[in-house]
Amino acid sequence: MIHIWERCKSNERQAQSELYNLFASKMYALCLRYARDQDEANDMLQNGFIKVFSKCEMYEGKGSLEGWIRRVMVNTAIESLRKNKIQFLSTDQLTAKEMEFSSTASLNHLDYKDLLNLIKRLPMGYRTVFNLYAIEGYNHQEISEMLNISEGSSKSQLSRARNWLKERIQKMEELGI
Repeated sequence: MIHIWERCKSNERQAQSELYNLFASKMYALCLRYARDQDEANDMLQNGFIKVFSKCEMYEGKGSLEGWIRRVMVNTAIESLRKNKIQFLSTDQLTAKEMEFSSTASLNHLDYKDLLNLIKRLPMGYRTVFNLYAIEGYNHQEISEMLNISEGSSKSQLSRARNWLKERIQKMEELGI
C-alpha cells in the first residue's frame, strides 16, 4: 500500500484510482453514517478523496494511512454538515431522565445491521454527535470544537441519541423484532 501512496503523492492517476478502490467502500460506509442520503454520502466521499489527494503532504507517515484517510473523511462530513447548517440543540442542562441511559434494553436479538439502520434514523444532530463519540472515539471537548457547539450541547445530543435509540430498541423487543 505504501508504494501506491508514494505514487499518489506524485499525482499518478492510476495510483489514485487504486487507493480509492482500496478504501472507497469503508469510507463510503463512514460517510453514510453522517449523510442524510446516498447522494450526500457520495458527495462527501468524493470531496474527501479530493482532499486526500490534494493534501497528501499532510500525512506524515505516523499512524496508519487508513486512519489518516478516515480522519479526512470525518472532517469532510462535518464540513458538509456545517454548510448545510445542521442544527444542534443548544441546551447545557439535561433533565435527570435525559442523563439516564441504563442498559435495560437487551441487544440479544438486535443484529448489527438493525443497529446501523436505527443509527441512520437518528435526527441529524443526534446522529452526528453519536457517530463522533461512540464510533469515532472523539471526546466531548473535541466534538464541541469540531461542531462549534458547547461541551454541554455535545453531551446533551449524545444523551438524547442514546435515549432515542433505547426507546426504539425497546419497542422492537416488545414487537418481537
